[in-house]
Amino acid sequence: MTSAPPRGEQPAGLPLTWSVNSQAWELGCGHDYVIARPPSQVPPPPAPQDAAPWAATQSAVHGGETLVQLSVQGRSDTAVVLEALRVRVVGRTAPAEGNAYAMDQGCGGSVTPRYFAVDLDKDRPIARAVAGNDTGTPIPAVRMPYRVSAKDPEVLLVTAGTSSCDCRWYLELDWSSQGRKGTVRVDDDGRPFRTSAIENLPQYTYDTLEHQWTPDGSDAA
Repeated sequence: MTSAPPRGEQPAGLPLTWSVNSQAWELGCGHDYVIARPPSQVPPPPAPQDAAPWAATQSAVHGGETLVQLSVQGRSDTAVVLEALRVRVVGRTAPAEGNAYAMDQGCGGSVTPRYFAVDLDKDRPIARAVAGNDTGTPIPAVRMPYRVSAKDPEVLLVTAGTSSCDCRWYLELDWSSQGRKGTVRVDDDGRPFRTSAIENLPQYTYDTLEHQWTPDGSDAA
């Protein structure tokens, strides 16, 4: 019996390779994090490209939704068919405690991915193809299968949201190529993705003039 590859390492022999950005923000600018610290102890929002280290130092949890940008391509010119994308929820608990901090600091560049939406509150959530938008140009929903190769990659953007739980989940990507087929687990470097509801939490936005976090409406304490 072969042993599993180390965490974060992709199995050898697969005809495809992939990379994951679990700290993507909507249109490169909008996102919420749940952080169990008062505003005075939370630094200003980072630039979108610095989201991962910023979130790690704050022990931040994705608030309300997680955007996972999955880039997939073949290892050769031979086509690999991406047959299906599934969601596995491996844990649901009460929403994480803390405050919700909004990252709205101005949008950056955009990509043209395939869009999927996941409702983590469903008993059996699915990754549903939805229409997207690229700088004002509508992108129609396109269902799987897709074909990828070394010269023809695909970018899949999965938006998973919850309004009721602290959810832990991962993705499964089914593929086939030259009579072979298999499934790869897509997660956060060996750990499940994590998304927590924010509806009942104090919410803050960052005031760039005063250089401080301020309550967002009447919900913040």
